[in-house]
Amino acid sequence: MQKRSFFDDMDPAETREWLDALESVVEREGPERAAWLLDVIANEAQEQGIHRTHLNTPYLNTISPQDEASIPGDVFMERRIRSLVRWNALAMVMRANMNNDDELGGHIASFASSATLYDVGFNHFFRAPSDENEGDLVFFQGHSAPGVYARAYLEGRISEEQLDNFRREVDGQGLSSYPHPWLMPDFWQFPTVSMGLGPIQAIYQAHIMKYLQNRELIQKDNRKVWAFMGDGEMDEPESLGALALAGREKLDNLVFVVNCNLQRLDGPVRGNGKIIQELEGVFRGAGWNVIKVVWGRLWDPLLEKDNQGLLRRRMEECVDGEYQAYKKNGGAYTREHFFGAYPELKELVAHMSDEDIYRLNRGGHDPFKVYAAYHEATKHTGRPTVILAKTVKGYATGAGEAVNKTHQMKKLDLESLKEFRDRFDMPFTDEQLKDVPYYRPDPESAELRYMNEQRNKLGGYMPVRRQQASQALTIPGLDVFASFLEGSGDREISTTMAFVRMMSALIKDKQIGDRVVPIVPDEARTFGMEGLFRQLGIYSSGGQKYEPEDAGQVMYYREDKKGRILEEGINEAGAMSGWLAAATSYSVHNFALIPFYIYYSMFGFQRIGDLAWAAGDSQARGFLLGATAGRTTLNGEGLQHQDGHSHILAGTIPNCVSYDPTYSYELAVILHDGLKRMYEDNEKVFYYLTLMNENYVHGAMPEGAEEGIRRGMYLLREGKGKTKKSPRVQLLGSGTILREVEAAAELLREDFGIAADVWSVTSFNELRREGIQKDRDELLHPDSEREQNWVEKCLDGREGPVIASTDYMRSFADQIRPWVKSPYSVLGTDGFGRSDSRQKLRHFFEVDRHFVVLAALNALRKEGKVDAATVKQAIEQYGIDTDKPYPVMH
Repeated sequence: MQKRSFFDDMDPAETREWLDALESVVEREGPERAAWLLDVIANEAQEQGIHRTHLNTPYLNTISPQDEASIPGDVFMERRIRSLVRWNALAMVMRANMNNDDELGGHIASFASSATLYDVGFNHFFRAPSDENEGDLVFFQGHSAPGVYARAYLEGRISEEQLDNFRREVDGQGLSSYPHPWLMPDFWQFPTVSMGLGPIQAIYQAHIMKYLQNRELIQKDNRKVWAFMGDGEMDEPESLGALALAGREKLDNLVFVVNCNLQRLDGPVRGNGKIIQELEGVFRGAGWNVIKVVWGRLWDPLLEKDNQGLLRRRMEECVDGEYQAYKKNGGAYTREHFFGAYPELKELVAHMSDEDIYRLNRGGHDPFKVYAAYHEATKHTGRPTVILAKTVKGYATGAGEAVNKTHQMKKLDLESLKEFRDRFDMPFTDEQLKDVPYYRPDPESAELRYMNEQRNKLGGYMPVRRQQASQALTIPGLDVFASFLEGSGDREISTTMAFVRMMSALIKDKQIGDRVVPIVPDEARTFGMEGLFRQLGIYSSGGQKYEPEDAGQVMYYREDKKGRILEEGINEAGAMSGWLAAATSYSVHNFALIPFYIYYSMFGFQRIGDLAWAAGDSQARGFLLGATAGRTTLNGEGLQHQDGHSHILAGTIPNCVSYDPTYSYELAVILHDGLKRMYEDNEKVFYYLTLMNENYVHGAMPEGAEEGIRRGMYLLREGKGKTKKSPRVQLLGSGTILREVEAAAELLREDFGIAADVWSVTSFNELRREGIQKDRDELLHPDSEREQNWVEKCLDGREGPVIASTDYMRSFADQIRPWVKSPYSVLGTDGFGRSDSRQKLRHFFEVDRHFVVLAALNALRKEGKVDAATVKQAIEQYGIDTDKPYPVMH
């Protein structure tokens, strides 16, 4: 141990005694005993009223120089490769913005700061899928995508033409701006550029990997999940919100690498503080192993000579805003403002030139320090690891280095470009630089041979994505839900209850039962799923270490290391991330899971919309179940619990297939169709279904209804009037309000002699999509005969105006207006929800049977089929207050 003194020590002799005692314990009894004694002392200090935090360590590298693992490769060759990658990444972005008016954008500074972090990983740690294992999962920071493309170009995976089409994707030859599996399905695994989504997705991918391993569904191995992110990104709630889960679950298959370049998009991340120290406290508090890579090896000799701790003290004193200024303003400025704070420090660097001081490197740019950190992270067990690596944003970009506006930089001025060329030994003349050419050595060059050899050792190239599992699942026939097709008899049940029973039937299936994964946030009892606790068990990586208070009951709370149910607590973003990880397991693990995530519908797309969009990008496959759906079905809860718009939000995601079924046979057909489309036909879609907690009798499926259920609309009941010449209307309904529509049809017949055909619309969203597609076909093929869409086919030849009523905003049912040829009236639940009985709520929002009748009569009045007196009669007969408040703004 180094014998050093401390600059402000009141009693150096006493300090020396304490340090000698600690050194003796470490040497004689080991570090574990020393750590135990320190804990005892800390606890005693706490009891005596001496309070201090133990979450931060000094602003130094966690791994001391003597403990660093040696980098095994050719560091000079790796620097050369890193230089090639840097150059081509820069050239790609600059060329995308040269000689055109498009200003496609792109980012230089982020990758410039993180090139070493990625390079060490690619050369030594990131394993590709191979016969030995399925490979590591890497969440690349979105803004660093140019660097990943540049490496793939050197490897021969991406052509120069593709580089020149960076951010030009419409014609199909370009490279996506950021990691997008939808646009580059063989390349990118995970969408990450919507900041914060990478960290939370990575945590739950690691969680689901452990889940699969503990259930013995996939091989137990040492695969890692690597997640790269920026320090500014860590301000996103999703970035830090699931850290405790990773610590609690001991996800030692997870490694975070936070690129701490001290800058976010507009300026310093923590200009008045230290983001590395702040993040260290957060991660350590959440149970993570923290490795700080703050200083490069050029600082080691200075730290070794720091006998009084003054250099360490100065490192602690300075805030990130100052560190940014030191790097921006150069060596002379740093000598005066950093080292000049103490005469002793100025003397410490008196032998160094200003250039030497400027070259004092940060840890994230030092491959020796980065390798040591990665090596330690991959060997650590029992906890997830975060590496906090200090870097310079815009590193080596000359005028763009460490300036506040560097994130927006997409070009370098000629002088900075020359500096960049010279620094990284690119073979271009000043004249050639004007075109910013790419550079790829001969395939037999030493650089490319080394690069390929290193990747071969690690199983192949990365990133890479598997589009399909090697084996499609065999889905049972629709008869697996036979009892639901026959109706519930006289028994009243909810669609939520029906769904739980259908899922239970699937779990019992010998072909796919093990693949079914029920996921809930923390409302299993609300959804009637507590019966699965004992049957399937709730997944817990530690099993159940206690006897639950309800152990004597049939449906007791049972946790199990091999449990099937994922109950993620009151954490919608976490549960959605868990679903997303399970829904992409076919690609990530070559083992398809069938996840069913059920939740309050109001707490779905509205709360986790960005993750739902990421699910679309990721080509997730599985079912989202929005329970207690609709504005009026959750009668007692009120404004923030009542959903009148989730289907509208679901419709914004192109590959989200959504349905609002009323009866259990409809739900059965839709579930079966989804299973077949996603897991047999491998379609790139996922399903959103709404369920209700309202109990009622479910009839048997009408003959021939199956196709209409799938396509979005079918005739539920043919209307009968008092006479053959009675006026006729077409009534459309979905979800819980379909039953109000059915009741309205009876009132129209009994009270007014009007015939009402009743249509169950299982999906206005799917009807709209098909309608738009048919219209486009007509637009592009004017010489071909126009093919009717499903709405037109259903209503063709039907008499009377059309009235639709749903438990959602009017715009939901209004989507099909272009293809309804008769007059079309829409009722919906626009406005805020509120608490009351279902009956009163439906009347308040004007979607109940009486308002459906009123809308139908008014539509017939406009056609001259009934008179105004008949409409007024209905208003009086049903006690409708014509002065009632407008529900939208009431």
